[in-house]
Amino acid sequence: MPPVWKTDMKKILDIRIQNVREKIAVDDIDTFMVSTQENRRYLSGFTGEDGQYDETAGVLFITADDLKLATDGRYTLQATEESPNYDVITYDKGLTPALPEILNDLKARRLGFEAERLSFSQYEKIRDLIQTTELKIELVATTDLVESLRIVKDKTEIDHTRQALRMAETVFSDVVRTLRPGMTEQAIAWEMEKRLRETGVDGLAFPVIVASGPNSARPHAIPGNRRVNPSEPILFDWGARWQGYCSDTSRTVILGEPDDTFLSVYQSVREAQEMAIAAIKPEMSGQSVDAVARRHIEAAGFAGKFNHGLGHGTGLAIHEKPRLSPTSDTVLTAGMLCTVEPGIYLPGWGGVRLENQVVVTNNGAEVLNRLGLDDYVIRL
Repeated sequence: MPPVWKTDMKKILDIRIQNVREKIAVDDIDTFMVSTQENRRYLSGFTGEDGQYDETAGVLFITADDLKLATDGRYTLQATEESPNYDVITYDKGLTPALPEILNDLKARRLGFEAERLSFSQYEKIRDLIQTTELKIELVATTDLVESLRIVKDKTEIDHTRQALRMAETVFSDVVRTLRPGMTEQAIAWEMEKRLRETGVDGLAFPVIVASGPNSARPHAIPGNRRVNPSEPILFDWGARWQGYCSDTSRTVILGEPDDTFLSVYQSVREAQEMAIAAIKPEMSGQSVDAVARRHIEAAGFAGKFNHGLGHGTGLAIHEKPRLSPTSDTVLTAGMLCTVEPGIYLPGWGGVRLENQVVVTNNGAEVLNRLGLDDYVIRL
């Protein structure tokens, strides 16, 4: 008898596959080719990673009656073990040369592909291959076909995100107690990464950000050899993966006593975050939630100093829908998971960003983080 978790996962995958089949039927697509890494895992359980942009660990083919996973010999055993719903095909000379036989077996006539993943060069190769064979296949570009399903998380996905958060927050709490003047950003970031990996997480959700003093005015600063000093902001942004799902948290701390600028900026950012989280509810647009935080920051005297969107979804990818930003027309619904991360960045001084992850519920927003916002002063 298979383990319970495998039985449950098979049921989840069956539902996801059926949802895709219903969507492609509406678009009159008889064969859907899935090449995006996160979508492939979402629909099959296969955890193979693509590497760089022009490499692939495999492709799914979904029809009304068939499920195939095409991969190369490096991943055959892994794919067979992780994706029992799929017939695994091993190609020897790359995916494109293997396509005619695969598509012929599937009796493909309208082949849907993911426009955001397939490069123009790959598209041309597939198009030319079809034209030089006897296959009569129409290529149909799709956008967000699977992503529109991934945007609403089920309980398992939310639970995996909670666990990723727990492990990541524990590491931060341990590391932040060791901070002392003179430590470099790189050394602190490495300590975060080392301890995260020692907890047993799948890996990092993204490279750890540690930015001190003026460097913290750069939202995506790269840790360097700068040494941290008392009375300046130290911005942390870090995340872990658990069962493939990403956590994403930001905190800003200070060694010793904060000055008036830090207190003013920190308080404004914290209030903006609290107001935005309180505003989140079904039927609210991502643009409207962003505006709540942005208006407060502007009213506090920091117009133009919040230079990124309020938040983004997380899941199998660190950045996915929904977006909370000035241009987002996404309407929130229960089950969506996103970050809420307002910030204020003052060139020459530094910045403050506070980030939590929340799940939209029928009654508002549930904050998944346990890590509080009060303990931002590190006593020396």
